[in-house]
Amino acid sequence: MNAASQTKDFYGRDFLVSPDVLIPRPETEQLIDQVLVLAGKPFLPGVKPTKRILPQNPTILDVGTGSGCIAITIKKELPEAEVYATDVSEKALRIAQKNAELLDAPITTIMSHLLEKVKRGTLPTPDLIVANLPYVDKNWDWLDKKSLSKEPAIALYAEDNGLKLIKELIKEVKELQIHHLILEADPCQHEAIREYAKKMGLRFKEARGFILYFSV
Repeated sequence: MNAASQTKDFYGRDFLVSPDVLIPRPETEQLIDQVLVLAGKPFLPGVKPTKRILPQNPTILDVGTGSGCIAITIKKELPEAEVYATDVSEKALRIAQKNAELLDAPITTIMSHLLEKVKRGTLPTPDLIVANLPYVDKNWDWLDKKSLSKEPAIALYAEDNGLKLIKELIKEVKELQIHHLILEADPCQHEAIREYAKKMGLRFKEARGFILYFSV
């Protein structure tokens, strides 16, 4: 089996992965759980649905999509949503589009740095942004750099204690008045992210494992 044809389970579905994308991880599945909560749908059997916060046919943008596992899973779980997926890597977008085709998930993929294409009007202003951006700080002493070397550094590491891109995205979300934002970050970064988001005028709503949810 070559690198491009390896698969990894995410939220009960198999996704193609390659050295050009991050390997989907279990902690990221909680991001999907949070999206379903906002859509008023239970993510576990027997869990009472909450009040729907998103519109009936929401527009959702996955920023830094990589393999497409987040965007595609959202489309499969919420077929009524219009789902867009962006990345700065053309190779990653090819993997995401292939996964969308294999899993029969009609999403739109497009190259963009953060919300660049929303600002330009190329993409519609979404109701919700989800993002698993690079947030690893190279200086963390607990990092297993050997195992991470098999994944693209551009999708893992960020400057400013791992928060550079997350802060940029928060700022753009506020500027564009996008109503909902769900982020993934290491729990050790959550306090700093919450403080920065508060400074930018976002309201912290909930934390779920690695996941943070804000509203504007």
